[in-house]
This record gives sequence, structure tokens and C-alpha cells, in this order.
Amino acid sequence: MNIRERIEHNENLILIPEAVHSRDSLGRERPEPLDDFRTCFMIDRDRIIHSKSFRRLKHKTQVYIRSTGDHYRTRLTHTLEVSQIARTIARGLAVNEDLVEAITLGHDIGHVAFAHNGEDILNQLLPGGFRHFEQSVRVLTRLERDGKGLNLTREVLDGVLKHSGLGGKVAVSSLEAQIAKYADKIAYVNHDIDDSIRAGMMDPGDVPQEFLDVLGPTHSRRIDTLVRDCVTATTAEIAQGNLLVRLSPAVGDALIGLRRFMFENIYLGPAQTREKDKAQFIISNLFEHYMSHEEELPTLYREIMAEEGRERAVADYIAGMTDDFATSVFQQIFIPGFTL
Repeated sequence: MNIRERIEHNENLILIPEAVHSRDSLGRERPEPLDDFRTCFMIDRDRIIHSKSFRRLKHKTQVYIRSTGDHYRTRLTHTLEVSQIARTIARGLAVNEDLVEAITLGHDIGHVAFAHNGEDILNQLLPGGFRHFEQSVRVLTRLERDGKGLNLTREVLDGVLKHSGLGGKVAVSSLEAQIAKYADKIAYVNHDIDDSIRAGMMDPGDVPQEFLDVLGPTHSRRIDTLVRDCVTATTAEIAQGNLLVRLSPAVGDALIGLRRFMFENIYLGPAQTREKDKAQFIISNLFEHYMSHEEELPTLYREIMAEEGRERAVADYIAGMTDDFATSVFQQIFIPGFTL
């Protein structure tokens, strides 16, 4: 018995039957020999962590554009917080922690610079629209490794594709993928409150007390409440034969209410609207420039243009840019005398 087989054997002893067991994976688009040390989901996790796209997340904005403080979340630190929350839930439920980790580490890898503002403008510019969860799968399957993709398992790609949204709007095929979906919302709703207060965009007293009474008065208490409640409520569902990750009604309603409060007062608030206009001005002008100067696209994107069209190639290139790189390229193209 090699190390991988020992790990898979231990999964059978530890994980609940409803979990995704590594040896039962649906496999990869391009079959590969089994590793003698790592399970398929451990390999996927490692491929994502070592990818260029994952490293670029450290310079992509989570909510605030051009934040000067050292302590605001970036897309990378958000991803790490989601992964930590999801792994704790997975361990509490005795499902596949390696699969959950791989999904969460890859879930936002297709996000655009300048937070959701970049996604919004690319959604307008790209025929057929642009959605970050679809772009994440595209990065993992088409763009990474100079166009070869990472060849991840179907379970990981399914979880990445379906992580967006809250509640039962999108069918998710595994408990692990559903955990990733909930962990994403638990993480960003709570850490965005923390960042909003730090940025002076809201005071601690602005958060509706009705939600704090249910979830807790502090960041750590709210995370603890949501994680514990998710494990308890989901365990009850599984005991009844339902493969459903959920929160209890009271806690779930409080999270939805807190999320709605953040959308109304922060995400769609006046300060973000001002920054949104600036970000979308940069991205829309870059898009227009590369549409008429395709010779400036890197080789991979010129190949994509030949296969899938100019708009698709330009959107892929711009979507991969970090905030700083997009700003620098904009300055190089449009500001006299500026060079990278």
C-alpha cells in the first residue's frame, strides 16, 4: 500500500458515506496516471496554489479600489479566509477536506481587477456576458500553463463553477461544493464589515442590531456562530437523507439580512460608485484599445483570438490583469511620456 492508497483507506474510515471519496472521483478531462503520494484532490490543490493566476490574486482588489492601508483584504486573503472557514466546516461534517480546499482556493481565480467593478464592465463589453465563476473555470481549464490548463478533476471544476450565489438557486452536486459556496458568503460579508469600518465608510454602530443579536457582536463571534450553525443544521439534513448544506432559519436569515445591508450601504453606496466609474473607464478603454491593436496581445491571447474571436481574447487578457498592472498599462498607452 503506497501513501496515496493509505490516505484513501483512511478516508473510508473517517469520512461519512455521503462525502466525495478521492478514489471515487469522476476523473479529469485528460486521464493521468495515479500519483503514489497524493490523492487527486491534493494534486488539484497544489496545482492551483502554484499557478500564476493564484499568485496574481494578491494584487487584485476585494472591495476597495486602491486602498492604501496594509490591512485591507485582497482577493488572495479573501480566498485564504474562505478556505479556512470551509475546511473547518468540512472537518466538522467529516467530508473531504482536500476537495473543499481545492475548490475554495480556485473559486475566485477568474476575478477581474478593481473588485466587482471590473467584472461589471466586462460583462457589458463581452458578447454573451462575463461572469467570474465561469472565468475561473476558464482560467483553470484553458488559460493556465500557457493555454494547456491545469487538468483538474471534475469535482473541483463543478464546485468552482457553482460557488456563486446564496441559497438553492444553483444546483450543486456535492456537499463539499456546497460548503465552499456558503464559506464564501460567510467570509466576505463579515470581513467586508471589518474593512468598511477600517476605511471609515461605516461605524460599528451602523450594523443593524437585529443581525448582531443573532450572529454576535464581533467578527470572530459571527464567524464562530455561522460555522457551528452550518455544521449542526447540515448534520441534521444528512441524517434525514438530504445532501444539503444549510444554515438554520434564524441564522440564515440574519446572514442574508447582513448581506443585503452591505449591498445597500457599501457595495452599491456612493463612495463605491465613484470608484466604479474610474475603474470602468480604465477597463473599457483598455478593451477598446486591444480590439484595434491585437498585435499587442501576448501570444496566448492571439491564439485564442484565432480560435474564439477577438472579444474573447481581449476579455481573457484584461481579466487576468491585476489592479496595478491594468493601471500601469493604461498609463503607458494613454499618458504621454509614461513607460512601464
